[in-house]
Amino acid sequence: MRPHVELIQEDDYVWHGAELVNGEGRASERRLSVDEEDGSSSLRVDFHTDWGRGPGIHHANTEYYVLDGSMTYGGREIGKGGYVYAPKGVPTDAITFAEGTRILHYREYGDAGFDPVESLAHPRRPGAREDVLVIDSEAMTWDAVPNPGPMPGLFIKYLHVDPGTGFYTRLVHAQEGWADHRLAHHPCYEEAYTTQGHMEYNFGTLDLGTYFFRPARIKHGHFTTMEGGTTWLLRSDGELFNWYTQNEWVRWGGEALNYGPGEAPLRWSASSHDLGSGPGRRSEKDIADLVTALEYQREQGAVDDDYTQHGQGTDPSLLALAKAVDAARLQGGHGPGHDHSHDHSHDHDHEHGHDVPAVDWGVDPAALEHADERTDEHAHNWGRGRVWKSGDPIPAPILSSLPVRSRSRGRWDADGM
Repeated sequence: MRPHVELIQEDDYVWHGAELVNGEGRASERRLSVDEEDGSSSLRVDFHTDWGRGPGIHHANTEYYVLDGSMTYGGREIGKGGYVYAPKGVPTDAITFAEGTRILHYREYGDAGFDPVESLAHPRRPGAREDVLVIDSEAMTWDAVPNPGPMPGLFIKYLHVDPGTGFYTRLVHAQEGWADHRLAHHPCYEEAYTTQGHMEYNFGTLDLGTYFFRPARIKHGHFTTMEGGTTWLLRSDGELFNWYTQNEWVRWGGEALNYGPGEAPLRWSASSHDLGSGPGRRSEKDIADLVTALEYQREQGAVDDDYTQHGQGTDPSLLALAKAVDAARLQGGHGPGHDHSHDHSHDHDHEHGHDVPAVDWGVDPAALEHADERTDEHAHNWGRGRVWKSGDPIPAPILSSLPVRSRSRGRWDADGM
């Protein structure tokens, strides 16, 4: 499994010798995200000399995307925006990179192994699917994003879509002023490297060289796009559906046995709203853009509440708890005028003398889980993506309170936690 990485700036990471097996030349890599169980990796590679290797077979589904410089595959040279997809087990042609070239390099469902072969006529490995793709993305046109939900202003170039799994790699561009006031989660993982521009969102600032890897069902949003728009290379391990949350909150607590300002045991609680309180980090223009996104959704018939920056206004966790208690009382036949007083003269020597109040959250939490998440082979990984199709129950988002963050871009004020 891969950890939740959000948000890092690649310049904060150290360089390693590039793991490009059976190649000739010198290169270094930054390891943006790595799965130590199956070898899947997302890497930023710099070539210090001309580098190349002959025909062969990759151990993983492998992708190369040129940020700067040039790549030659099978005699065809492509500059910035050049893209090659080499499926696992399929013979690939010779590939070279010119000195000074900078690329994004991805391996999925396998390690860095590469077995040389004499030619492309070599037999495929058993179970190998698909064919090699070679694309000049600079020559492609931008198409409007087809997914329902966001306001207009998102554009896409599809680089690769696996017809069997829905796994896809694409370039996405958000035009200046594009925003979304909601928090979204998806049934698949999502990762992105920023190739151009500037955007603000709940996890921080997306600008050139920033990267995230977000496991399935983790909330993200409150997007605002700055001058010049923003572009990413974005990947997901399945078809992406948008499911939205508003008035989000997280609260936790306990009883302190040997810490805190009072005598033990000390009852305490905190919330994401508490951590986000104080001066807000979003600018007036940010807030105005988020309100514009809200107004657009209302024009489409949505019933979204007013947008309030996390940590400002009334703590939504307290409102939600009060509503849950009131709903339970009403379900029990108690009207608003019911006398809720209790006789507190009883003996407190017994454990937990108070009755626990009933709460009604409106839905059984089990109904918001994926049907297989506790029983299938990936039950150890809460953030594992699982196939979802229209008509299936929609699972709720999951909590990720401590993703990997790097020093220059890592920022957390509990927004959307």
